[in-house]
Amino acid sequence: SAITYSIIETAKENGLNPFQYLSYLFERLPNLDPTDGNALDQLLPWSDSLPPACRASK
Repeated sequence: SAITYSIIETAKENGLNPFQYLSYLFERLPNLDPTDGNALDQLLPWSDSLPPACRASK
């Protein structure tokens, strides 16, 4: 539960909607190419490549 809490709080701190962000991760992680060194970086909460749906509305 500590890992989940950490991911959620980091998402919040980076202006993301935690539910949308976790949904996006759960959709993308199973199909992640382990040989692509940048694939995981694109899923981090501070990545500019995250879809707008993951951003928290203000």
